[in-house]
Amino acid sequence: MRVVVDYDKCTGLGLCESLAPDFFEVADDGSLNLLRAEADEAQRSELEEAVRACPTEALRIEG
Repeated sequence: MRVVVDYDKCTGLGLCESLAPDFFEVADDGSLNLLRAEADEAQRSELEEAVRACPTEALRIEG
């Protein structure tokens, strides 16, 4: 499965980072860094929670 970020929608609030820190990091300037785009099935629930928590709907999971 793959994590996809729509950087045009992302505002860098950091909810995804707090829920899935192995995948997301908000830089000091507020920009989001995707640390890992590929995930295995064991991490699906963690990523789904981060996707649901994103207030701007900038995240999605493919696969």
